[in-house]
Amino acid sequence: MSYPQEVIPSFDVAANELFFDRHPDTALEHQIQVRPYNAASTKTMRSLNPADIDQLVTIGGMVIRTSSLIPEMREAFFQCHICRNSLAVEIERGRIAEPTLCRNCNTNHSFQLIHNRSHFSDKQMVKLQESPEDMPAGQTPHTMVVFAHNDLVDQVQPGDRITVTGIYRATPMRANPRQRNVLSVYKTHFDVVHYRKIDLKRLHEAADEEGIKTLNLSEERIAYIRDLSKKEAIYERLASALAPSIYENVDIKKGILLQLFSGTKKEFKNTGRGRFRSDINILLCGDPGTSKSQLLQYVYGLVPRGQYTSGKGSSAVGLTAYVTKDPETRQLVLQTGALVLSDNGVCCIDEFDKMNESTRSVLHEVMEQQTLSIAKAGIICSLNARTSILAAANPIESSWNKNKTIIENIQLPHTLLSRFDLIFLMLDPQDELFDRKLANHLVSLYYKGAEEEEQEQLNLGTLKDYIAFARAYVHPRISENAGQEFIQAYVEMRKVGSGRGQVSAYPRQLESLIRLAEAHARMRLSEVVEVEDVREARRLHREALMQAAVDPSTGKIDVSILTTGLTGAVRKQRVERSKLLLELIKTKGKVLVLKYNKLFDEFREKLAEKGEQYTTHDMFDDALKDLQDDNEIVRTGTNIRLML
Repeated sequence: MSYPQEVIPSFDVAANELFFDRHPDTALEHQIQVRPYNAASTKTMRSLNPADIDQLVTIGGMVIRTSSLIPEMREAFFQCHICRNSLAVEIERGRIAEPTLCRNCNTNHSFQLIHNRSHFSDKQMVKLQESPEDMPAGQTPHTMVVFAHNDLVDQVQPGDRITVTGIYRATPMRANPRQRNVLSVYKTHFDVVHYRKIDLKRLHEAADEEGIKTLNLSEERIAYIRDLSKKEAIYERLASALAPSIYENVDIKKGILLQLFSGTKKEFKNTGRGRFRSDINILLCGDPGTSKSQLLQYVYGLVPRGQYTSGKGSSAVGLTAYVTKDPETRQLVLQTGALVLSDNGVCCIDEFDKMNESTRSVLHEVMEQQTLSIAKAGIICSLNARTSILAAANPIESSWNKNKTIIENIQLPHTLLSRFDLIFLMLDPQDELFDRKLANHLVSLYYKGAEEEEQEQLNLGTLKDYIAFARAYVHPRISENAGQEFIQAYVEMRKVGSGRGQVSAYPRQLESLIRLAEAHARMRLSEVVEVEDVREARRLHREALMQAAVDPSTGKIDVSILTTGLTGAVRKQRVERSKLLLELIKTKGKVLVLKYNKLFDEFREKLAEKGEQYTTHDMFDDALKDLQDDNEIVRTGTNIRLML
């Protein structure tokens, strides 16, 4: 559209005239405004050129920063300081023409601007970054400054993927603000006429003024979704529609499906507990080449506020927030990172094991409290990071060692592992029958037509609509029977390990069960969590525990691997060795100082008598450290002395 600055106001006038012709007795609070969108010239940021200036253009991108509200003058009020004559001047094309001559007293340059009697309108600066899909390979993303006015202020948040229709403008830059000379290079920006949040490739999501999510789904589509939810095996059909190119791994797909549905948001401010976490965190770990990264990429492409990052290429500030100087205002501002941008979405982190310690420590608060506390350069705040985390990690020895625990295999801190609701192992089974089926599946992807695939699998569009509808409108509550089932499940989980002196469940596991059961009820579009939801959550949780929290020495589930990093059997052996060493030292009688090497040889002989053939220096050091912590001995270098 050419000359949008003149044409759009004409649209507004025509729309208002038409309305009052049909409804002459109606009084409107605000005038009707026409906001055209989907302009014929839809462009990428890179392809904008001088021919597009002052034209109506549509561009797409991701919001990375929004400024606070800026008051912009709409009507200036001038007063003559000699005769007090007043004059109101409206803004025209972004400029205010200051009156030079007072018509009352004929004095030149006698007008003063009265700020508190002028009229102002709202304005906001939004920084838009190029979408990854529009970027050429090997290029850094372009950014553009977008200005929103009046009711378009605060309509988008950082992390939103939007399509903007507006007027592309160029403003001259001054070399010195106090001089009238301007540079030959102009500065460009975008004046918004219309925002559109829908991205056709992702889940639909839109929020109204009260923050309640509403969807652009027709009545027929909603009726179709409700009918679909009543069909048998809908759980299996939805799980198979998720990443259909990846063979098997049904339980992992079911876990990711429940993560996409998520639990019900709960707030218990009256009880002093605050907000409960409703998002589900999942860790995938196992052998290379088992399609972990493919699953992450698929989920990232599906959710509306998803972020994808790699462990090695991410820093702590890149995940959280960093302080930068705003080029416009020259003030320090907070630029948000991946975790904050994926608020109410999923943050996919690949190569999780290769993150450095400082980067990983940031995730502790995000994964349980779902907030991010920042104290940098005088900016102290707590940001919302209500994000689900889907992470993938490889073992240290490149392939999974079944004789080691998960902590020893992937070298992650147990404090972080205990915050994951589900930990799945994706192992290469090295079985001929499985290899044949997998190869058959991979080859079939190349020769099957799109129609055959659609017949076999649930349509991807249907899956997106189904998840979006469930998240927006279904908020399940726990029934009395389901509550009793939760209690019974937790007691049984605790009972499994109590006989062997191992811990097989913590309250965190119970909260995980509740989240999974709520997500399963939401998947059925049910407003009530039933017993069947609890049983499926229990089954899925047990499957994940059987893979991740098994003690290699006993073959039994021991959750203390995830919470303390040591199995119950290892802890028991360590206590026995410490007791044996203390007895050995006490038999020495009045010998004041014992030498390290001599004591180690005697300790090894004692353990050999008990049937333990292999004794390492690490075992001996652990026993010494435990005794030192209990104030039984004092160790200085290679000298060991008993406390009297």
